Amino acid sequence: MADPHVVVVGGGIAGLAAAVFLADGPHRVTVLEASGRVGGKLMAGEVGGVRVDLGAESVLARRPEAVDLARAVGLADALEPPSTAKAAIWTRDALRPIPGGQVMGVPGDLDALAASGVLTPEGLDRARHERSGPPVDADTTIGAYVGSRLGQEVVDRLVEPLLGGVYAGQTSEISLRAAVPQLLPIALDGGPLVDGVRRLTGRAQAAGPVFQGIRGGIGTLPEAAAAHLRRAGADLRTDSPVEELRRTPDGWRVVAGGRALHADAVVLAVPAPQAAALLRADAPAAAAELATVEYAGMALVTMAFHRADLGEPPQGSGFLVPPVDGRSIKASTFSSNKWGWLGAAAPDAFVLRTSLGRHREEAVLGLPDEELVARSLADLGRAVGLSARPYATAVTRWTGGLPQYPVGHLDRVARIRRSVAAVGALAVCGAAYDGVGIPACIAGARRAVNEVLTPAAGAAPTEGTMGA
Repeated sequence: MADPHVVVVGGGIAGLAAAVFLADGPHRVTVLEASGRVGGKLMAGEVGGVRVDLGAESVLARRPEAVDLARAVGLADALEPPSTAKAAIWTRDALRPIPGGQVMGVPGDLDALAASGVLTPEGLDRARHERSGPPVDADTTIGAYVGSRLGQEVVDRLVEPLLGGVYAGQTSEISLRAAVPQLLPIALDGGPLVDGVRRLTGRAQAAGPVFQGIRGGIGTLPEAAAAHLRRAGADLRTDSPVEELRRTPDGWRVVAGGRALHADAVVLAVPAPQAAALLRADAPAAAAELATVEYAGMALVTMAFHRADLGEPPQGSGFLVPPVDGRSIKASTFSSNKWGWLGAAAPDAFVLRTSLGRHREEAVLGLPDEELVARSLADLGRAVGLSARPYATAVTRWTGGLPQYPVGHLDRVARIRRSVAAVGALAVCGAAYDGVGIPACIAGARRAVNEVLTPAAGAAPTEGTMGA
């Protein structure tokens, strides 16, 4: 009897992870990716002769999924923590250290908050006089919850820039339950928020580095996963957009590039709009829910400078910018400082990058590359006194790159999964469901693989099949 054939639609990190889990078991695996490369928002490139990440640049190390996948595909020796994690917030016309003892900008150490100078005296006084409130018995926005307890300035100058760096969204719309679930028990209990965060951060301090990188960039991960899949005998096809997905009596008919494939099961690892289009015929309720998912776009401007032109390079790992301060950029990363491998690979260059754009403020993405570079340089001049000109630049636009998690998002995801499960031999995964971070996407891929494998498609894998 032939091994069950599972088709994975989408070659981003979620689709690649699902394929790795499947290929390690008794399955024939085909990955169909619409674009000319795999990796999605994980993309390595070159700027001025220096290899850099043009998309995601690190993974959360306090979740195991991404680190385990990197090890499974041969990158165990390439994992590397940041050389420095000393980041700042550019607010009130100065770079101010991000205070320690916080969770997504919510403070647990008011002395550290005061020492940072991020808040005005009035904002700090409001945070020190935390207002009690009833327990949260339903989902609410992060901005509403934190603002009611600690004041709007904590939201504007701390939570907004940190959360914006993850979701490119707005605290007035993003779900507490979906985006910062570690705060949910505190909200449900109704106890003091600052005390609850202090307990959380105290436990986290012994957990090691918050983030991990990979020598050569996080874009190395999808490249290694693709090589692993090819060695395992998987069929990995780029430039293969799926035009049709239909349930049949014995599995699925998948049409890509005008060619029809038979699949015993399908893992759908594409953004919500594409998933909605493919599911319209066989899972119309899921398609309708997926069509409501909104996305934010952003642009990354990567610049390479000659170190000799800089004099004294900027210090630390970079800075975040609260939208309330009215700047063009929302963050800057000093990549050559942050990643030791990058500084070693290009000792005469200094690479940094900025990001622009967030949910409902994507008009900036339509500006010419030269204007995005000029706006970035102007803000860098004001923030760190940078006056040198880069010898090379690259602008990467991630249009519709980050799904938004509004109030009710997790309930919507549950409805989508129920609708999909009712069809059989089908599962969904990706950034639109359980978190936009790389570990969350990989965990969603594991879940999808376990859900999709029915008796017709073979036994579900165990947690050990990744070989980590």
